[in-house]
Amino acid sequence: MSTPTSDAKRRPSRSDLRVLYPSFRKYSHYIAITIVVSIAASVLEGLSVGMVIPFLQTFTEGSTGGVGIEWLDRLLLGTEGDPMRRMYIIFGLILMATWVSSVCSYYSDVYGARSRARIVEDLRLRVVDQLQAVALQFYSKSKGGEILNSILNEISRTTSALGISLAVLSQGTMLLTYVALMFWISWELSLVAIGLFALLSLGLSYIVSHVKKQGEAITETAGAFTSAISELIDGIRTVMVHNKQDYERDRIEARTNDFADAVITTAQYHSMIKPLSKAVVGTILLGLILFAVQFYVFTGVLDMAYLLTFLLAMFRMMPIINHLNILRGDWAQNRAGIANVADLLRDEDKPFLPDGTQIAPPIQSAITFEDVTFSYEPGQPVLQDITMTIEQGRTTALVGSSGAGKTTLADLIPRFYDPDSGVIRLDGVDIREFKQRSLRSHIGIVSQHTHIFNNTVAYNIAYGDPSVSHTEIVEAARQANALDFIEEMEEGFDTVLGDRGVRLSGGQRQRIAIARALLLNPDILILDEATSALDSVSERLVQQSLDQLRKGRTVIAIAHRLSTIENADWVVVLEKGRVVEQGPYDELLERRGQLWTYHSLQFSNSSPVEASTPVGE
Repeated sequence: MSTPTSDAKRRPSRSDLRVLYPSFRKYSHYIAITIVVSIAASVLEGLSVGMVIPFLQTFTEGSTGGVGIEWLDRLLLGTEGDPMRRMYIIFGLILMATWVSSVCSYYSDVYGARSRARIVEDLRLRVVDQLQAVALQFYSKSKGGEILNSILNEISRTTSALGISLAVLSQGTMLLTYVALMFWISWELSLVAIGLFALLSLGLSYIVSHVKKQGEAITETAGAFTSAISELIDGIRTVMVHNKQDYERDRIEARTNDFADAVITTAQYHSMIKPLSKAVVGTILLGLILFAVQFYVFTGVLDMAYLLTFLLAMFRMMPIINHLNILRGDWAQNRAGIANVADLLRDEDKPFLPDGTQIAPPIQSAITFEDVTFSYEPGQPVLQDITMTIEQGRTTALVGSSGAGKTTLADLIPRFYDPDSGVIRLDGVDIREFKQRSLRSHIGIVSQHTHIFNNTVAYNIAYGDPSVSHTEIVEAARQANALDFIEEMEEGFDTVLGDRGVRLSGGQRQRIAIARALLLNPDILILDEATSALDSVSERLVQQSLDQLRKGRTVIAIAHRLSTIENADWVVVLEKGRVVEQGPYDELLERRGQLWTYHSLQFSNSSPVEASTPVGE
């Protein structure tokens, strides 16, 4: 499974374009309008230049002032009429073509910007949908900073590549119009000019290849930099506790330097394109003027009006060729974003859980595990042959040393993962038959790692449900023993809690999570070491809240401290991914098996401090 930045040096392929195509197709009408008006603007500009020939010939004695097409000369240009009238007609046609071309150029820019903005929006929403659809294994192998870089930067570079493509189409159409005009005037001079410009383009290919290489380096180093910053923000407390600020600064400085070096090197090569192209094109133009005057005008092969128009077309071509050469560099710089975003959106190399078709009902009987085996990596099972029953309305405790598989087993119930083999059933129905969202709507989870959003207290309690009234939020907070500390805050329920809830203690975060779960009102409650990281006072308050939350629910409690699950109806002891014993708490103690060993370590001949030592620690 590839991560977005791992393939930063891979060239975009047809399969990448197929992955991105739905977003382009969605706004194809904007793209089509952009293309049509761009072509119209280009053709009209070329025609306005072409009309210079009959305009100049109006002032030439003995010239009819036409373009050589009989019906056009007679009906539109009025070559058989008064020269002054003909002059005003041609002048009006040139003026009209110029203004209509400008209007078309305006709409080309507007609809081009609109299409790029909407495609960015659609790609980002597709990425969000993808990130919410993949199984959790994806995140164990991907760096959050690299994903963030893809969403913020690489998608923009992808749509920049689209903008470049549209600009190339527009500029290319204009260039072809001028080339057609030049060939109509003199195919010999046109061949000479095109040959010289082709040599210029070939010479610039060396520079463009370096821009491509450095553009890929920008993608790679930007992902590494964003990942390093993300890790610093996530682990800022650990950094401060261990006094590693200098280490982190040096680490991020190295990533920043790599990114800056890639940008600077790209700019060095990219900046060579415009002045070099401009100088060479100017040289070609001067050489052609000298050649044409000497061998075409002085010899009478070419009329001066035609030569001036030819040169005018050449002058108009110069900025276009310069622009196209710059666009080549821009494309080389941004093309890596296409492969990067396509890799993130591609689904064949990512783990997905197929959705079921049935609506999950509230639990009526039991959740059963039948010979369930699960592994994160092939050949390295975390759970093996798990057979157990979680009865409705009762509390089932999962006990075991660190790494025994307790959390993994609980994560299989809401289908964060699917077992490699075996079946998990809800009231006799394989849970894979249920729609994932309907199944999870019956499950509440309170863990030691509670996520608090950078928003108000009320928002965090009623998370994602705007229909919840303030009265319901207050009641949930009261039942969770959270009302007192919330009301002591300066803005009460409107207090913003900061990033990841930095303004709250561990116990306060847990009680917010419990209030959130109370509002959800789940049938099945998973308590994943919800009090393991708390002091004794906070633990007592949280435990009271949990006791309120347990009422009338099917509870799966994962605990290190055995004191928190002494009143459980059923205890399952896990070791190395296997169930080694299960039964009522007191009966397991009488058997003097693994639970008795844990109980002895925590309670027998121990001080109060020792008695709180987690199992397996």
